[in-house]
Amino acid sequence: MTDEQNAVEDVELPGGVKIPQVGFGVFQIPRKDTQKAVEEALEIGYRHFDTAAAYYNEEGVGAALKATGMAGKVFVTTKLRNCDQGYEPTKVAFEESRRKLGLERVDMYLIHWPFALIDRYVETWKAILELREQGVLRAAGVSNFLPEHIERLIDETGEAPAIDQIEVHPRFSQPDVREYCHEHGIVVEAYSPLGHGADMNAPEVVSAAKAHGVTPARVVLRWHIQSGRVIIPKSSHPDRMRQNLDLFGFELTDAEIAAIDALHDPSGRVSGDPATNVNSQSWADQFSRGNVS
Repeated sequence: MTDEQNAVEDVELPGGVKIPQVGFGVFQIPRKDTQKAVEEALEIGYRHFDTAAAYYNEEGVGAALKATGMAGKVFVTTKLRNCDQGYEPTKVAFEESRRKLGLERVDMYLIHWPFALIDRYVETWKAILELREQGVLRAAGVSNFLPEHIERLIDETGEAPAIDQIEVHPRFSQPDVREYCHEHGIVVEAYSPLGHGADMNAPEVVSAAKAHGVTPARVVLRWHIQSGRVIIPKSSHPDRMRQNLDLFGFELTDAEIAAIDALHDPSGRVSGDPATNVNSQSWADQFSRGNVS
């Protein structure tokens, strides 16, 4: 293990499951490149990996875990495609993901989007809770859920998700959703934690980077860490992968944190809107939107 990996702390989820605060995301990494990228990430020191059925690269993640002997030794999250929602379809889809990953037990399974168009996320949630009770899943969560979606889960099942994986970066930090999660004991996990690059050009970020002698990207990721969020930065370049994990040799001041917090712009979203998202996440859908190749 590297010194950087030793410094990564765990965040405890409701129910006691612990997740490393910094993970490695494989969104948009081509299937043919996924095994190599994950093996490199393991060598660098990552012990938390985030994939999804809709990324169509779960098999590459599983192949890397098998080749390195790390299956069952690192934290793995995968997600349910929108077109697989529903009580029975969820169970079938979960088993397919588990097979591709080569795991006896998945650490965390998320509903990828509420996909309210078909209104099946509550029955889907019930199926996921049953999978957890059966012991094939350690933690149950959601992704891209807004407070109104989570309220329905709580009202109709009595249980909130352990985590809500949402878009969070300086120019779109979703303070209302994060506050709701905090009030209900739900851990926030940030995807697109660096935005699409523009966030790192903000004067507040650049100033903090100069003050601490680090890159703007490391400032933004450190902002997430000090705010208590789990993060899954993505890169297939080993040097950047190392930098994304090396976040513990400096600490932002309260003023720097507040300045970056103030960058939030309600129109700064770079991903889809959970309130209106109607994408099926089938292969054809993902290919047409450039998410897979």
